[in-house]
Amino acid sequence: MSDHSDERATMIAAGDLQEFAPRGREHCRRHPSALTLQLRRLQPASELCSSDGAAGLVGSLREVTIHERQRESWQLRKGISDVGEEVDYDEELYVASNMVIWSKGSKNQASTVYKAFTVDSPVLQALWCDFTIPQEKSEKSDVSGSDEIVEKCICILQNSCINVHSIEGKDYIAALPFQVANVWPTKYGLLFERSSSSHEVPPSPPREPLPTMFSMLHPLDEITPLVCKSGAGVFGSARVQYVADYTLRIVFLNAEPSIVMTYDTVQSLHTVWALRRVKPEEQNTVLKFSEQLGTPQHVATSSSLTAHLRSFSKGDSPVGSPFQNYSSIHSQSRSVSSPSMQSRSPSISNMAALSRSHSPALGVHSFSGVQRFNFSSNAQSPKRHSITHSPNSTSSDSFLIPETEPIVPELCIDHLWTETVTNMREKNSQASKVFITTDLCGQKFLCFLVESQLQLRCVKFQESNDKSQLIFGSVTNIQAKDAAPVQGIDTLLVLEGSGNLVLYSGVVRVGKVFIPGLPAPSLTMSNQMPRPSTPLDSVSTPSKPLNKHLGPLEEGVLLSPVPEIRDSSKLHDSTYVEDCTFQQHGTFIHALRDPVHNRVTLELSNNTMIRITIPEVATSELVKRCLQGIKAILPKEIAVQMLVKWYNAYNAPGGPSYHSEWNLFVTCLMNMMGYNTERLSWTRNLDFEGSLSPVIAPKKARPSETGSDEDWEYLLGSDYHRNFESHPVAKALRLDPLEASAPKDDFSHSLSLDSSTLLFTHIPAVFFVLHLIYEELKLNSLMGEGIRSLVVLLVQLARDLKLEAYIDYYYRDYPALVKTSRQTCIIDQGFMHQPSFFSTEPPSIFQWLSSCLKGEAVQPYPYLPGICERSKLVVVSVALYILGDESAVSNEASRYLYKITSGQRKQQIEQDDNRCSFRQSTSVSSLAEKLVIWMTNVGFTLRDLESLPFGVALPIRDAIYYCREQPASDWPEAVCLLIGRQDLSKQACEGNLQKGKSSVGQVLSSDIPSGTESEEDEDGMNDMNEEVMSLIWSEDLRVQEVRRLLQSARPVRVNVVQMPEASDHEYIEEKENRLLQLCQRTMALPVGRGMFTLFSYHPVPTEQLPIPKLNLTGRAPPRNTTVDLNSGNIDVPPNMACWASFHNGVAAGLKIAPASQIDSAWIVYNKPKIAELANEYAGFLMALGLNGHLTKLATLNIHDYLTKGHEMTSIGLLLGVSAAKLGTMDMAITRLLSIHIPALLPPTSTELDVPHNVQVAAVIGIGLVYQGTAHRHTAEVLLAEIGRPPGPEMEYCTDRESYSLASGLALGMVCLGHGSNLIGMSDLNVPEQLYQYMVGGHRRFQAGMHREKHKSPSYQIKEGDTINVDVTCPGATLALAMIYLKTNNRSIADWLQAPDTMYLLDFVKPEFLLLRTLARCLILWDDILPNSKWVNSNVPQIIRENSISLHATELPSSEDLSLETLAQAHVYIIAGACLSLGFRFAGSENLAAFKCLYKYATDFLKCLSAPTASITGHYNLETCLSVLLLSLSMVMAGSGNLKVLQLCRFMHKKTGGEMNYGFHLAHHMALGLLFLGGGRYSLSTSNSSIAALLCALYPHFPVHSTDNRYHLQALRHLYVLAAEPRLLTPVDVDSNTPCYALIEVTYKGTQWYAEATEELMAPTLLPELHLLKQIRVKGPRYWELLIDLSKGTNHLKSILSKGGVLYVKLRAGQLSYKEDPMGWRSLLAQTVTHRNSEARAFKPEAISAFTSDPALFSFADYFCKPTVNMGQKQEILDLFSSILYECVTQENPEMLPTYIAIDQAVRRLERREMSETFELWQIKLVLEFFSSRSHQERMSRNPNRGLFMNSEFLPVMKCTIDNTLDQWLQAGGDVSLHSYLSGQPAEESQLSMLACFLIYHSVPMPGQLAAGGLEGTTNFSELLLKFKQLNMPVRALLRLAPLLLRNPQSMVL
Repeated sequence: MSDHSDERATMIAAGDLQEFAPRGREHCRRHPSALTLQLRRLQPASELCSSDGAAGLVGSLREVTIHERQRESWQLRKGISDVGEEVDYDEELYVASNMVIWSKGSKNQASTVYKAFTVDSPVLQALWCDFTIPQEKSEKSDVSGSDEIVEKCICILQNSCINVHSIEGKDYIAALPFQVANVWPTKYGLLFERSSSSHEVPPSPPREPLPTMFSMLHPLDEITPLVCKSGAGVFGSARVQYVADYTLRIVFLNAEPSIVMTYDTVQSLHTVWALRRVKPEEQNTVLKFSEQLGTPQHVATSSSLTAHLRSFSKGDSPVGSPFQNYSSIHSQSRSVSSPSMQSRSPSISNMAALSRSHSPALGVHSFSGVQRFNFSSNAQSPKRHSITHSPNSTSSDSFLIPETEPIVPELCIDHLWTETVTNMREKNSQASKVFITTDLCGQKFLCFLVESQLQLRCVKFQESNDKSQLIFGSVTNIQAKDAAPVQGIDTLLVLEGSGNLVLYSGVVRVGKVFIPGLPAPSLTMSNQMPRPSTPLDSVSTPSKPLNKHLGPLEEGVLLSPVPEIRDSSKLHDSTYVEDCTFQQHGTFIHALRDPVHNRVTLELSNNTMIRITIPEVATSELVKRCLQGIKAILPKEIAVQMLVKWYNAYNAPGGPSYHSEWNLFVTCLMNMMGYNTERLSWTRNLDFEGSLSPVIAPKKARPSETGSDEDWEYLLGSDYHRNFESHPVAKALRLDPLEASAPKDDFSHSLSLDSSTLLFTHIPAVFFVLHLIYEELKLNSLMGEGIRSLVVLLVQLARDLKLEAYIDYYYRDYPALVKTSRQTCIIDQGFMHQPSFFSTEPPSIFQWLSSCLKGEAVQPYPYLPGICERSKLVVVSVALYILGDESAVSNEASRYLYKITSGQRKQQIEQDDNRCSFRQSTSVSSLAEKLVIWMTNVGFTLRDLESLPFGVALPIRDAIYYCREQPASDWPEAVCLLIGRQDLSKQACEGNLQKGKSSVGQVLSSDIPSGTESEEDEDGMNDMNEEVMSLIWSEDLRVQEVRRLLQSARPVRVNVVQMPEASDHEYIEEKENRLLQLCQRTMALPVGRGMFTLFSYHPVPTEQLPIPKLNLTGRAPPRNTTVDLNSGNIDVPPNMACWASFHNGVAAGLKIAPASQIDSAWIVYNKPKIAELANEYAGFLMALGLNGHLTKLATLNIHDYLTKGHEMTSIGLLLGVSAAKLGTMDMAITRLLSIHIPALLPPTSTELDVPHNVQVAAVIGIGLVYQGTAHRHTAEVLLAEIGRPPGPEMEYCTDRESYSLASGLALGMVCLGHGSNLIGMSDLNVPEQLYQYMVGGHRRFQAGMHREKHKSPSYQIKEGDTINVDVTCPGATLALAMIYLKTNNRSIADWLQAPDTMYLLDFVKPEFLLLRTLARCLILWDDILPNSKWVNSNVPQIIRENSISLHATELPSSEDLSLETLAQAHVYIIAGACLSLGFRFAGSENLAAFKCLYKYATDFLKCLSAPTASITGHYNLETCLSVLLLSLSMVMAGSGNLKVLQLCRFMHKKTGGEMNYGFHLAHHMALGLLFLGGGRYSLSTSNSSIAALLCALYPHFPVHSTDNRYHLQALRHLYVLAAEPRLLTPVDVDSNTPCYALIEVTYKGTQWYAEATEELMAPTLLPELHLLKQIRVKGPRYWELLIDLSKGTNHLKSILSKGGVLYVKLRAGQLSYKEDPMGWRSLLAQTVTHRNSEARAFKPEAISAFTSDPALFSFADYFCKPTVNMGQKQEILDLFSSILYECVTQENPEMLPTYIAIDQAVRRLERREMSETFELWQIKLVLEFFSSRSHQERMSRNPNRGLFMNSEFLPVMKCTIDNTLDQWLQAGGDVSLHSYLSGQPAEESQLSMLACFLIYHSVPMPGQLAAGGLEGTTNFSELLLKFKQLNMPVRALLRLAPLLLRNPQSMVL
């Protein structure tokens, strides 16, 4: 900074002054005071928070008054928005007495209180802190990856505890085991400093001192000591130990980079440490180290230690390394504190987390290490002292509490830097303020203010290359009374002792800050300071040590100023405060505080505060760009100085407005390059508004009384004059134009540049950077004005640097702006610093693209990282898409770019002349895909695309168009937005929603009130989604019918005709008996209703779940009298409705969708108050388990429910919990279940009286929890339990069948599908044992621990030692079926073959034949075929030959055969085979299976009414019919098939005779399955689904409603585990309503059929996903969309689980299937029919059918509608209409602006009004793109697509341009072209057209032509050869040939 006086004069104006008062202050006044709060509390303030244990009410009241006027404090930070975007406001945390107020403000004072906290005791400190909660840590890696959740919290420190409140609303209170002096937020958590009083005297034997710093990583974690790792200490290596030195105080802590700064009070030194997590080895060292210290004997022997102690006691300051004092605990004589001297000693209780309820004063005072102290809380007893003094006495063990778990430290501080020691250091030179600041060039400084010396010390630091550590540099001192960083603009504010406010960037002074309204401190004051004292003189070389002026000093004093100086500054400071007179009547700045971004608060001497804003470096986009570029290219020191000069110029008081910022920048920059901007005509006339800047030489500002000629010249040259001349008034008055006479002196001698200026030597570098910025701005069509401003500056520089190529280049771009005669200045090129990256050929981005498109060789394009990002993007995307080079995007250093940096060596660019041909490496579509995905990754959006010039954007648009046609379904949201597929982006966006109830739910949730009658509302089915169901079943009202059949909330009609002979009483009895029959049906309905409403409802967390009531009353017509069963006229079975209400509860609970938000509290909240509803609640719990919500129920509550001993609740809970934990082997649940299963308890345990049904539920639960795990112990126990004999005392005697069946089912589940490879179970002989259970025989000896129990036989049941097959057969059969499920194991299957002799048939119950056939078919899964031939093949020969056909009318007679046995066996075997068919094709809607089953079902129906029915038995036929009905609805699950519905309805009507509760149950389950989940769900055929269905559909139905003998009713609901969502619902993305869409489903090939496709009309149920290859939404109405399942089914699964919403988008001109089922009304159909001139046929009004885009509507309105007197504009309108039609029908309306731009450009060219050739370049690029090889190849593959394809538009435009230019050539253009080529100036009027010609025909520069040696050429062929190198097209050559061959006649073609 050469001349100080000039620099003194510069001032910077601060902006935006306003009075500042903390927002919290006024809120405090209005806040209810703490006093009233404490009175309101009845009990005294809790012990936890009061500091003295006895704080009664009085105490707390007194406390309040004491703290009434307690000091306030606040802190500000930059606002953080919840979403994470940039916001510009401050957040404030204000503390006063017991209150903390958090407010968020904004610039304009509209701050609001966000949260206010009031605590019980005074707040010591409040701060923001982010805690990270690591998610499941991987093995042992300490990577803080993305698996961490950050909890943003606010922490409030009180005397004895710290409150932490997170933004999510979690509150924690952590008790503090010691007094805290200070809390600091860190990157990891909180850091505490223990407050230590200075009189901690070290006791004589050194023992481990208590640590002084602690960390807490989460409010629930323990508080752990901090470890410190310092440099080499006394013992050589780096030491690791606890931070226990109470002389270390933390003065600063920063999160990014994570560093701590401490101050040593003894040595008065500041030290910087890195804060990080502890490494495991350091933890071990510390813990081991404390163990070594444990024995006092060991301590005493260390001789080195005593020596140290001695040296310290003399009081010498330690010599050598400044870290000695904490390098080892041994040398810490002064820090070995004895907290026992304090009255309340600090303590770290290992139980800190648990003992929060105790007052900290009473905690155990112990510190983990070996040496835990045991102090009493009061003063130390003398006895203790005596021990302390004799180190060898053995009793000193009383110190050691028995070993406890040591506390493992978590954070470590690592030494980085300590300031150097000086001899003259004051005692209390602790830094009062520390901050990190960055200078304008990005160098970082750590600054700390030492107030006692009025010094700001700045240390430069930077990251090492591998980013692992920080390297600190030299210290610079700046005189300062206070300082604050201004982060927004990388500077810092310094308040000097004199009261001046000065801005620094790093350590470079920028200038004074002028604050309007504050008097500047008088100058006499500042001169009073001796000049040498300011360290500013040495500031200009910040990287070298200071004090150039102080001469050689001794080492020690190097960094401190000379002593006298310091005293003088001190003296000055005192006078400043006391003696100065002007201070009485002027306020001065007293301190700075709360810097946020670029705002800072000034505290004034009169106690007011002002908030000021420090102005930005630049506001105009253009200036910002240029500054960035120049900064990147210059050496750092020069860059800083350049920026400082600019900043001063720009922000002078009364500085320029936004408009003239660029002019100011140009002037400033040229001055710095050495131009005399005064003498240069164009810069002199630059228009400044506002005052003239002080940077421009002072001559201007000097007032002159006499005018001068220059003033007149100035006026004539000004913009004002030009505007005036062109004004119409001037023309009207016929004023003669005045020309400014060119000042003579300007031309007589050219100006030369002052080579001593700052940037002179760097002019070429600056010029090149500005040129690159110029090229970059060309790629943004919004920056046109900026480009025009920039080009003027570039031309001047290019002319002065004598760069002909550049001048020509700018002329071609802006022929109107670049005049030929301009002033040049002489630049002495000798001093020039020519950068290596400078090229003589101007780099041109358009030229580069053009070469690429033509397939010529291209050089790497130069770019500035971070500034020319668009250039980089365009270059890379073209390289990828046009050249097909995929490596272009993969790595940073692409071979198409080379980076430019400031310190660059010459870069070697390989000149491999690769003729960039289009590589056929990968399919084209994938290139487009790669491009689009890469562009979204770098953050390119549609808005960016719109601002790219249309020629450059075309390849990108082409790729987008390609991707839009054939997108992949799993692209991220951003990609879909870019390609304009809203349907996909919405899908992707829904996919990312973490919330349970996404908006998908809302799309498909019905708002239609169902049914008008009020009764309708309580039937439990009104939450179904009507909208989708009405699309699925649109032709009829079947859904209403199902709803009517399944409702159980209204009374039934009891229709009994009174016979004349019957008395009234008999009639009433008859009615009640009839009602009892009907109630059997009503009680069976809820199971079916649960299926119908499955997962259809999202409950409101604040309301109870509505459970519809089960209505068992009736109404008798005609008078509608009520019939009731409780009248006592007939006998009603006891507890009849208890299971029915259980099912009702399950049905209600199953409505809740798995995605709902439910928590433990809500589940408990639903618990009914009345005991009658307990059964419903039990069912509700089971349902919650089935839909996965029961895992949220707290273990405590589960325990609670089970101890009630309510049987139903236990059943529901055990089954629910197990279903929720399916297959997890969860230990907690296993324990829970084992208590209820005697066999799983140890033999000696007390026998618990567990109800039988609960045991059954528990056994099934074990099966569910261990499903598919083949767990040996479980399998062994369950195998034994199948044949559990009845015990002696009548236990296990009733309902044995259901227990045995449950054990069999459970065993099957545990070993599900494992077949012969049951690992480690071969000794159990599972299959043989099961076979024995199935066919009977001698009971084997019972193995295992439960032998004892079964020694004595039962006293009641005579069973002997044979197996009771009736009990064990079903369980064993199904167990075999499940173990060998789908294994196709013939040998096992043969065991299950039905017997084929009469003798054997008599041994088997016919019912068991059904199970055996079912089991056999499930094992031979692949053999099942859906036809009656296969079904009959299961029937043995003997039965087939002798059986009665199902239709026979009279009976055959036979002696030796039992017809009854044969007939029953026949129907059961067929039913078994049909059931297996149902399992095989469950949920597939397989037509053949349906027909086959339907045939058998109708046969059974006929059979029931046939005379032969009595032989087979009605009961048996009904059972078989129910089984068939279930099989049918399994196959058609969810489809709502009409024929099955009719069957179900028929069965619903049958209520008399044999129809018992069980059959009704089966029929309505069939009905429920048919409409599973309202048509949204279907069944799966996975192994676990089949297991669940076997439990649910077990083909033996209960006889009455309380019958659980053969099968526990609760298991009927396990079908839920087999249901899966498979409904795909297309939703129109524009209207957000469900619609129809055509879907094509492709099946994978299998052994039964080849790969096949099928068309479905969605919404439809999809087949099982593992069978599918892909799904496509088919055109032509909707945009195509492909979901490829070969990559994995997860994407589709997540769509289906979220309601199956698939967003689709109508194409233009199409109507939806609902509005136009046949497709005859679509607009394209109409236009095809009237083929007369397409454009005219298209009425602009009709556009609404094509698109919903308002912009296109307006375009049609304003540009396509003819008005009255059109004239020649009609042609334009027709053009616009046809363009619009084409854009819309081709589905690329975004091309509309491109079409119009091309048309406008061509029209302008025809009128010869092209003042800039920008648009011509774009047209040229468009034409080149379409003729490029890559595009041709794409077209050959896919001829009928693409942009501009079926239009004559481009050829016409090309033709027009050619014609226009050729006409110009003929009309005299050839003259100017000739003079251009020969290097003479052409005439001005022709310049624009000439430039257009040169650009369009790619004519090389005259210089290149000359170099090509064209002189002697005589014929065209020679020309062709020579032009080969210049890459000039032949068509251009034809036009140039006449001129070049000196042949005047024209050769224009």
